[in-house]
Amino acid sequence: MNLLLQNTRTIDPSQNLDEGGIDIEIRDGVITRIGRGLKPDGDVRDLAGAIVAPGFFDMHVHLREPGQEYKETIETGLNAAMAGGFTGVCCMPNTEPPISDPFVVSYIKEKAAGHLVSLEICGTMTKDRNGEELAPMAALAKAGVKMISDDGAAVRSAEVMRRVFEYAKMFDLLVTQHCEEHSMTTGAAMNEGKISTKLGLPGWPSVAEEIIIARDILLAEYIGGVRYHVAHVSTKGGVRLIREAKARGIKVSCEVTPHHFTLTDEAVEHHGTMAKMCPPLRTQDDIDAIIEGLRDGTIDSIATDHAPHATHEKETDMVSAAMGIIGLETAIPLGLTHLVNTGQLTFTHYIECCSTNPRKLLGLPQIQIKEGERANLTIFDPNKKWKFSDADIRSKSRNTPFVGEEFTGSVVGAINHGKIFWT
Repeated sequence: MNLLLQNTRTIDPSQNLDEGGIDIEIRDGVITRIGRGLKPDGDVRDLAGAIVAPGFFDMHVHLREPGQEYKETIETGLNAAMAGGFTGVCCMPNTEPPISDPFVVSYIKEKAAGHLVSLEICGTMTKDRNGEELAPMAALAKAGVKMISDDGAAVRSAEVMRRVFEYAKMFDLLVTQHCEEHSMTTGAAMNEGKISTKLGLPGWPSVAEEIIIARDILLAEYIGGVRYHVAHVSTKGGVRLIREAKARGIKVSCEVTPHHFTLTDEAVEHHGTMAKMCPPLRTQDDIDAIIEGLRDGTIDSIATDHAPHATHEKETDMVSAAMGIIGLETAIPLGLTHLVNTGQLTFTHYIECCSTNPRKLLGLPQIQIKEGERANLTIFDPNKKWKFSDADIRSKSRNTPFVGEEFTGSVVGAINHGKIFWT
């Protein structure tokens, strides 16, 4: 690779860098020169109007392999991430078999080797996600796992969760919880409220999420020193609990998905099962609280919860349909359209949520745009207007309500591991 990126606006929060008219030279995957008016010595890409940022990292994706390759494979999932502008992702452990031992970790690493997108792996908290017997955390940590979760299934027992925290603290693992009091959500198809009543669908109350967040915060405070992360927070009350816990000095963090800051439960009336999520889409009050949580730093990161499902799993009734949507290809356009271009977040803050903070939470090295560093870059045009279509999807699945959506903001390319992708 011998490439000169010309006329960029380069933003790197780790260096308090935000400058326009910057040229970046990359040779053999390494940034060799940064300046203005650099003379090219190889390929040239004029990026006038585009922003170059440290590579975006999605800390919550489902790649489905092993066991559910009919929905997604590691290759197709990483291709979707690349097309979405991500240079790194962390895959969740609800595979078949679950990621409860180092052998599955090794299998996934081998399948991902050589791709432009770097892959981190989340292991389970309990063996096979059964919520009873702890997973072998020492072995998982030794295999390179940095985060644990029984994703999709909250640990029901407070005593088991206490032991999860105790052991995770020993190995400095980030504990990520899918917060759902399952006794309150059995059979639920959408958020409990006016729309669920109108449609005659069983509802999922917001308090079911908040009960588990509150319990886990208390346990984390009691144990002390353990790092606790709330996955895909979706409610006003959840944001409040996390904000209060941070104010008390508890090591709690959280993420939000693009669909939870853009869509309300009214989307179910228009999109049907394509708007069935886990946790469900909530109300405008919840969205307002989420955006405020992003603005004031209560919410640390933006993650897609990319959840591929086959057509037959979505083309059914609301109660029977699978929960979740794909999100890697639409995440950056949604963030630019609804957060940055509306003035809710600055570019720097948005990049922190999508690149700096996820890596910090997982204990990964920070990406810096400076001479001598490996080129790990996400490039996007914040002003391009376009319409998302089925042809833009690289995922193996097609379950998204955003086909036909008009965006202001588009991915231009991604660079990592000496490889280049242009849209």
